[in-house]
Amino acid sequence: MGTITRSFANNITSGGTFDATDLTGTIPSSNIANASVGNITDVPALVTTTKESSDPPSPVNGQIWYNTTDRVLRGYVLGAGSWASGGSLNTAREKLGGAGTQTAALGFAGVTPSLSYSSITESYDGTSWTEVNDLNTAKQSVAGAGTQTSAICAGGENSGGNTSDTELFNGTSWTEVNNMNTGRFFPGSSGTQTAALAFGGYVAAPTGITESWNGTSWTEVNDMNTGRYSIQGAGTQTDSIVAGGATPSPVGNVELWNGTSWTETTDLNTGRRGAGASSLSTTSSNVIFFGGNALPPSTFTGTEKWDGTSWTEVNDLSTGRAEMRGAGTTSAALAYGGVIPPQSAATEEWTQSLVTTTLGAS
Repeated sequence: MGTITRSFANNITSGGTFDATDLTGTIPSSNIANASVGNITDVPALVTTTKESSDPPSPVNGQIWYNTTDRVLRGYVLGAGSWASGGSLNTAREKLGGAGTQTAALGFAGVTPSLSYSSITESYDGTSWTEVNDLNTAKQSVAGAGTQTSAICAGGENSGGNTSDTELFNGTSWTEVNNMNTGRFFPGSSGTQTAALAFGGYVAAPTGITESWNGTSWTEVNDMNTGRYSIQGAGTQTDSIVAGGATPSPVGNVELWNGTSWTETTDLNTGRRGAGASSLSTTSSNVIFFGGNALPPSTFTGTEKWDGTSWTEVNDLSTGRAEMRGAGTTSAALAYGGVIPPQSAATEEWTQSLVTTTLGAS
């Protein structure tokens, strides 16, 4: 960066008097030997590289070391991630809603193999699903958000058509609360039971309508740039992402929500509708989307990871399907239900663990 200098001469006025008002102020650029460095607002954490005769037994995330015996540089970082089978739902269905984490998830509503609207709610403990109390109204293609014991279910379609119904789950039972402003099915959603976002969906046509939930009522906010349905979002009420969907053809469009408006960003590598997502991610800059109906419309196994700038294809689902539900985070996600066809009860668990990897050799 060069040498930064400052002397009292900088504060001598043309009349020869001393000006002390700028002693802690900005140093003139002429006193900076190298002015090529721009404004610096943040310095990332630095990792010390050490020399070790063997790999550390308990490394920490981001740790880097040089193994003097093997003569290689190694680091402890997130691995590639992969899917493995989990316990199946008790009732196979597609177009269901969901909430929670990989080891504490909730699945509700949907369409069964008999093509009936469902009110069934199931709870996942990381190994198996257990039926709990039903929704008050059977429906499909709903918005869902929150946790296993504090969830919200909104919108969807029931025997009467599009619905604006909203229900809250307290870990034991569902309670009807204030309706959405616009009834629709196939919306995307993100957030928590007390601070949720519902966006897009289908009314009489694909829509970009976005509504914000404050725990009591829904308020319309700025629309998505591209109206679409059969979508799932991720993130929080003020930091969300929506990817893919149908317009009515499957698309790869991606938009980010900053709490006020939607901004278009880099598309998915493969356009799709009815995908799942790691919906409980606490930021829109670290999410995975998986499965869906791709172009041309067919069930799809592809998984893509978003890093805030671009999409990277990672390991596929074992079973291609669409209109499933996703839960969890980018390092521990869950995919359940959907249609292959027929309707599926399959559950898959995504795990991205920290691993020791070789960065280079000498």
